[in-house]
Amino acid sequence: MPAPLLIADVPWLLYRSYFALPKSIVGSDGQPVNALLGTVNAILGFYDARLPARGPDGVVACMGAEQADYRVRLYPPYHAHREEMPSELAAQWRQAPALLQSLGWTYATSAELEADDVMFSHARVEEERGGRALLLTGDRDLYGAVSERVAVAELKKSPTHPAHGEIGPAEVRERYGVDPEQVPDFIALRGDPSDGLPGAPGIGAKTAAELLRTHGSLEALLSAAGADASADDADAAAVRASRAMRPRVAAALCENAELLRKFKRIATLQRIDVEPPVERGTDFAGGALAARQLGMERLAARLEGMLAAG
Repeated sequence: MPAPLLIADVPWLLYRSYFALPKSIVGSDGQPVNALLGTVNAILGFYDARLPARGPDGVVACMGAEQADYRVRLYPPYHAHREEMPSELAAQWRQAPALLQSLGWTYATSAELEADDVMFSHARVEEERGGRALLLTGDRDLYGAVSERVAVAELKKSPTHPAHGEIGPAEVRERYGVDPEQVPDFIALRGDPSDGLPGAPGIGAKTAAELLRTHGSLEALLSAAGADASADDADAAAVRASRAMRPRVAAALCENAELLRKFKRIATLQRIDVEPPVERGTDFAGGALAARQLGMERLAARLEGMLAAG
């Protein structure tokens, strides 16, 4: 089976590495490079001996806007709860594109949309070309991009289970109880604390999944609850809703219908025009040179070792 295109969520990797690795990992200027190191090492992990037959045939490193303006317009509290990026991380954020490109990896970004949207767009292009894509991310919004040809990589932390796993359609259904294409509807109902979306009052993950399995989509669910009924039809709609769901649930849906529609639009990944990446191998020599210039000697040595082994 052909190897997948690896599509990496660089913002997630940078944040994850910055808070997981010690700030004592510094470069030639004495400033931390822990986020850069962890990001590159996570991507390189897909080349090592743990997956000898599954090395990616290319890498797309994705970044984007901190938050898409249209999502903030729909719901101003979107991302508002997030703390300002630490200055030491911000400095590494600015250095990341050049380091990633030095390795021969395709760097993709958007000034208007978020890294999730850029990743989704590349995954769909690869799928349409008949290829396969593996999304390296911890953001579960991207479960909505999963298909028979697109999976989310699951990084294993346990030393006794070192291989990376994959989250395909069956795993999304197992974890969320819905199909991948229903993930935006599920997020709208259940909410997403990481994005500041509260969801429907009193509706948790289990109830959201049950409702979607029964009704199929948020719109069908709102219709069944009588959310769009006119004042003249309100009594009849309430009777129909009582047969379809618990009154408390129907009331929560009706009272928050427009907000839930906004949440779904926010959670829906957006597609932008992207070009397929140029097929080329990782430039271990170029990456080693860039790493050494940043004072990242161990990373440079690892890359030189991978070059020699290849």
